[in-house]
Order: sequence, then structure tokens, then C-alpha cells
Amino acid sequence: MTTPISEDDLHAYADGQLDAARLTQVESWLATHPERRAQVEEWRAQSAALHRAFDQVLGEPLPARLLPPANAPRWFDLRKLAAVAWIALGVVLGFALRDQTLPRADKAAVASLPRQAAIAHAVFVPEVRHPVEVGAEQEAHLVAWLSKRLGAPLKAPQLDQAGYRLVGGRLLAGENGEVAQFMYESAEKKRLTLYVRREAPKAADTAFRYASENGLDVFYWTDARFGYALSGSTGREAMLDLGERVYKQFAG
Repeated sequence: MTTPISEDDLHAYADGQLDAARLTQVESWLATHPERRAQVEEWRAQSAALHRAFDQVLGEPLPARLLPPANAPRWFDLRKLAAVAWIALGVVLGFALRDQTLPRADKAAVASLPRQAAIAHAVFVPEVRHPVEVGAEQEAHLVAWLSKRLGAPLKAPQLDQAGYRLVGGRLLAGENGEVAQFMYESAEKKRLTLYVRREAPKAADTAFRYASENGLDVFYWTDARFGYALSGSTGREAMLDLGERVYKQFAG
């Protein structure tokens, strides 16, 4: 009896990590599910974009500030490693315990939000000529169009007082439907993106959360209709302030 194809199988397929037997099963299943095949191809395209954006950083030397002093005793490195291990353990336990009250399916839905938002951010923020589909000069049309496609009223939060102007937005394909992305830019050309997707009512969880995705700061939350994720490279505290501004505008 063939094991049903899971979401993990599809991600492993997109990443080229399946063994030959499972690969054949997944390919046969995808042949009869064209909508999931299109989604897998989108994941592959997003992954390729992330590699283009970040692979060059992997070859860079470790910053000097992270290296131990030349005259540091041998136990210095061990103590640093132990500290890092305890911090990592605390992060893992914190994330594991934080979501124990959510059903398993809802945990997966909430956890995927910052990752998908960060991927979309990494794909479109580097664009110079086409960062958005509809520019801020057509804000009313942009908001009406995205609201219609997502099936509920949206708004483009105003962040001018925080130093970020609206650039525009676009429509994206998400894991479970269409997604809206709004983009903002500062005078220094730093960009933020707000990722908004529909959520099942049972997944609603208004807790304000933080995630670090490949060096990006992401603050995210959900309500009865939408999941929101604000992404950027401003530092955690600045992103917290920006996230709270967006949260209050939607809550209001």
C-alpha cells in the first residue's frame, strides 16, 4: 500500500531530497494534481531566487568580531560554544512550548507564514525596474484589486511617519490561495514588504510573533480572516515598532 503524499514529500521533491522509489510515487501523484505541481514549481523558483540572492554570502570569511582573540586560552572557544548551545536550546524549547495550545495543522499554518513572507521578500525586493505590479500612484485601484482577489477588504497601511513610503503592491500565489504583498521604501532605499494571506478561522492567533528568516526580521500575526507578516532588514527593535504600527492600523 502506497503511503499518501504529504506536504513534507512535496517540499522534499522540490528540494531534490527524495529517494528513487518515493520520487517515482510523487511524480505519478503530481501528474494527476496539476495545481500542486504548479505550486512545487513555484517553490523551486523561489528557492533559486534565494540562492541567487544569498549564496555569495556563504563564501565570505567569518567577521573578525566573531573570532576569539589570538591570545585567548583554549577554554575560550569551548565556553563560547557552550553558550551558543544553551541559547539554541532555549530558542528551540521556546518555540516548541509557545505553540502547544495550537492544533497540529494550525501550528504548521502559522509557522509557514514568516517563511513564505521572507521568500517573497527576497524575490522581489532586489528588483529595480519591476518591484511591484501596481504602483502607489494607483493605491485605490491596488487596494480594491487585492481586496477582490483575497475576498475581504484590505488596506495599505501608512508608514510615512516611520520614514517608509508605499511603493505599491502585487498579487502572489500562496500555499492555500492568493496572497497580497505591499512594498515600502525609505529615503535610504531600504525596503519593507507586508505579506497578507487568507487564514482559516480556526488558525486565528493574534499573538504578535518574531522570526528571523535568512537574516530577515519578520513580525507576524493572524486574525479571523488574514495572516500578516512584515519583513525587512532594519533590526529587531525597529521592525517591532514598524510591525506595531501596521498591526494597529489593521486592528483599528
